[in-house]
Amino acid sequence: MKLVNTSLTMIVAALAAGGLAAPVAQATTLAASAAPTGPMADFTVGPRYLTTACQGTSIQTTHNAAAVIAAAPAGTTFCFAAGTHRIGQTLKPKNGDSLVGVSGALLTGSIRLPTWTATGGQWRATGHLPAAYAASGQCENNVANICGLREQIFVNGVHLTRVASQAAVKAGTFYANYATNAIYLGSDPTGKAVEMSKTGTAIQSTAVGVTVRGLAIEHFASAPQGGALVVGKQWYVWANDVRWNHAVGIMMVTADNARVLRNNVHHNGQLGMGQYKAVSATISRNYITANNTDGFWIADWESGGLKTTWSTGGSVLENMIHNNLGVGLWSDAYDDNRLFSGNSIRTNAADGIRFEIGRNGVIEKNWIAGNGFGTGRNSGTSLWDGGGINVNTSNTVAVRNNSVVDNVNGVSIQSRTRGTGPWGTNVLRDVTVSGNFIRMHAGVQSTGMVQNSGSPIPAGEVVLSANQYRVDSLTAKRFQRAGVWYTPATWARAGLDAGSTYAVG
Repeated sequence: MKLVNTSLTMIVAALAAGGLAAPVAQATTLAASAAPTGPMADFTVGPRYLTTACQGTSIQTTHNAAAVIAAAPAGTTFCFAAGTHRIGQTLKPKNGDSLVGVSGALLTGSIRLPTWTATGGQWRATGHLPAAYAASGQCENNVANICGLREQIFVNGVHLTRVASQAAVKAGTFYANYATNAIYLGSDPTGKAVEMSKTGTAIQSTAVGVTVRGLAIEHFASAPQGGALVVGKQWYVWANDVRWNHAVGIMMVTADNARVLRNNVHHNGQLGMGQYKAVSATISRNYITANNTDGFWIADWESGGLKTTWSTGGSVLENMIHNNLGVGLWSDAYDDNRLFSGNSIRTNAADGIRFEIGRNGVIEKNWIAGNGFGTGRNSGTSLWDGGGINVNTSNTVAVRNNSVVDNVNGVSIQSRTRGTGPWGTNVLRDVTVSGNFIRMHAGVQSTGMVQNSGSPIPAGEVVLSANQYRVDSLTAKRFQRAGVWYTPATWARAGLDAGSTYAVG
């Protein structure tokens, strides 16, 4: 063990020496700094990245895009002309099809609401809502549970907040009464473009080998856990701008060997991206930001940046996952043999990375800063609530060579009673945390292990070693194991972190 003082310059040098991208700002402002330098500095996403021209079957804004695609043979390239394409039916590509946006091509799932009647200081439009349906999902405010209702309203492109009653309507909000098929606004929409998301999904089919590139996809009324763009086997999805959809922006479902690259995925109502039962899929160099606009449960229900479940192999590489209202990168429920490497994950409201009930995971060379300070319902700031990296009841997980700076906690290792699954009893086993740079300041920020009475951690199953810690004080208790708190010196003497160093900075 080594206890020393250090400077911010030394911190940045330590990051670079460890093969990690150094922040462009000093450590004191890391949470608000720009993207790291190094390999990720050249980071162009969305249609701006698209330079290849489109040659194929033209789809104009006046065409019925679903009908054009349905009528063409497999393997057709469809070129969407610049302008707004109103999608009233889900587009269902065939094997080998390509859906390509010419510069400025926009797919929208919304309809126009042109006619309004003033009534008692509010404005009403009728006849546009679907029949009443049951809400689904978990909301941050689970009393009203209105996040589970799918329609969104936009006025001159500005997203309005849904409220639970007509009495609650005010400027910037709307209420939908399904019984009377009426929508109420709190501001005069005269002379403004008012739109309601209505179509559930933009693109989805069982076809193999589809390419989707260069499209803006917005205003789809996707159901919770459903995607505006649903990716299948061997799909290649790149350089799209997927935004302002009700639930998940891009959802990968049994998307074996799919590649999702350089998309701009932002301001979706629940989650930026999701992955379910995919084998050997790649998610790389996407910018995933500002998702969960519609009030889903921040701490613990599939809200935020990227969530992947029941998937095998594959990788999440060099993405920027920033400022999402939920977990940044969440692996949950029987992910196996996954690699999460080189991602920039910062200022997300819940954990930076959460690896939960999985096995054979590698979490390496990620840059994780300023996460975990925005949780609300049923959450707090202890190791039970998470950290920059949270390993929860998982087996054979390596956490190595990451930069974990100024999160709600450093590395949180949780052993919980989580029942049984396809691998037997879910337990925490064989977790190694090594070679990481971890900075913890203020409050109750800590690194360590917690366990409940039904799931104690056997000796030797969690090994921390060769980490570099920066703390605000060498006498502060920044480490804990099973409820016992330690200073750097007592933590080291207990043999809980061999070969690690501790410094003020």
